Amino acid sequence: MKRIAAKMLVTPSGIMADPIVTIEGEHILEISTRSAQQTAHIDYDFPDRTLTPGLLDIHFHGIAGQDVMNAFHEGFEDIAHSLARVGVSRFLPTTVTASLDATMLALERMADYIHADPIAGTSQAAGIHIEGPFLSHAKRGMHSAEHLLSPSPELLDQLWEAARGNIRLMTIAPELPGALETIKHATALGIRSSMGHSMATRAEAIAGIKSGIVSATHTFNAMRAFDHREPGILGVVLDQEDLYADLICDGYHVAPEAVRLWLKAKGQERAILITDCLSAAGMPNGKYMTGETVVHVEGDACRTDTGVLAGSVIALDRAVSNLSKTARAELHTAVRLASINPARMLGLPESLVPGALADFNVYDAEGVRRECFIRGSLIE
Repeated sequence: MKRIAAKMLVTPSGIMADPIVTIEGEHILEISTRSAQQTAHIDYDFPDRTLTPGLLDIHFHGIAGQDVMNAFHEGFEDIAHSLARVGVSRFLPTTVTASLDATMLALERMADYIHADPIAGTSQAAGIHIEGPFLSHAKRGMHSAEHLLSPSPELLDQLWEAARGNIRLMTIAPELPGALETIKHATALGIRSSMGHSMATRAEAIAGIKSGIVSATHTFNAMRAFDHREPGILGVVLDQEDLYADLICDGYHVAPEAVRLWLKAKGQERAILITDCLSAAGMPNGKYMTGETVVHVEGDACRTDTGVLAGSVIALDRAVSNLSKTARAELHTAVRLASINPARMLGLPESLVPGALADFNVYDAEGVRRECFIRGSLIE
């Protein structure tokens, strides 16, 4: 049994002062206050620091040279180790559009890793996010045009079976023929649907929401531009109060003004931070593979051979820090967007509550992440 004390604790229900978190094995046994346990033995004391939930990246393609579309078990172990060291305790390996055969094989390998026994001190794959093949040709971004497919419940069933029921999130363009039926089928399977890579009009986006869409993928990017007479998908995303909306806060994908508008529109209950992180994250400038696509990295920018902006090369702790600076968001708000909100959108168990896995980060008074605990163990 371990007891960890701090100045503050960020939980799904709010902020708690002078917390003591008691851990038994890999789980949180109890959360109390220092005043209630003045004489209790403390194993780790952080008197000027804040405990926050472990981060959850729901849109993640790779890191440290490992790409989830091409990784085998050892590659996923490397990914999970790398993520734990940047405070990410859970993630969704995310596909990119590829041939159907390649996608099926990638889903099978992802499922194999999810069902394997977790290694101590590593991030947990909490399901799979399929980004493609149900995307708009006009807004496909870096995704391969030749491998985009029309959505159908039957094709989704094939992907679901290859993933052995581990798909938790699906990005889809709601205007595509067959999309609404596929969204309804995804909901019946327990898959959350997110609209993105889309040229949807206002009416098409609303129809998608009525069919079961609960979120939006990388807001502003790969979306029909806003117009005051036809607000399109973007206008609906920012206006609909119950809709979650995620965003890449890396300084390249979205301008600071747009980041602040997004946060004002969605608020701290429905905004979600993602990375769209590629295998080049943590690597030097150069050429890397994402699925079957070559990407070029220079600094923090990543582009395809044709110059299209691809995913990011930052980890989720950087996104939290960037949001705090860009939108002047307090630490508890920025962290919530990268942990509590994505978990609630996906229907995953809450963090930093009794009975939950003991996954949390430790931030100093300046808002810098200093330590990470994964399943009760301090990550060195």
